[in-house]
Amino acid sequence: MEGRKSPLDSLTFDIADKPVKVCYGRPSARGRTMLGGQIAYGKLWRTGANEPTILYAPVPLRVAGLAVPPGVYSLYTVPGAGEWEIIVNRSTSQWGEEGNYTKEVKAQELGRAKLKSERLTKSVETFAIRAEPAGNKAASLLLEWEKTRVRIPVQAGK
Repeated sequence: MEGRKSPLDSLTFDIADKPVKVCYGRPSARGRTMLGGQIAYGKLWRTGANEPTILYAPVPLRVAGLAVPPGVYSLYTVPGAGEWEIIVNRSTSQWGEEGNYTKEVKAQELGRAKLKSERLTKSVETFAIRAEPAGNKAASLLLEWEKTRVRIPVQAGK
């Protein structure tokens, strides 16, 4: 879509020889403190900009240890200074802001998992999600922004 301050992006990586796709908006810091500032610690975040981040799972997966059947899901997070909560949700049509995460949307959560964040030495200006392969049946989704990285393990699962 033209004219977005936060461009849409996607990545595709293989798990068990099938393409897993992630689509998300890429906000930039533009001189602002984002994590722990504009995006408050302890508050629900759409893990990008505009619409929630969407995960397309063509095979059963384990995402941060959560069982994820084949399908389409939204990926939310609750950032923290040293730990992030990862949320996988069946609902994908709501706008991504916290106020739209209604009790009806929350009721569609597959689950939540907590992961430690890592400190980066070099700052990342524009939020990025990238995949780091870990063999044929696994990968890590890396969420990177400012001086923070969160590594979400993704593997083939039941």
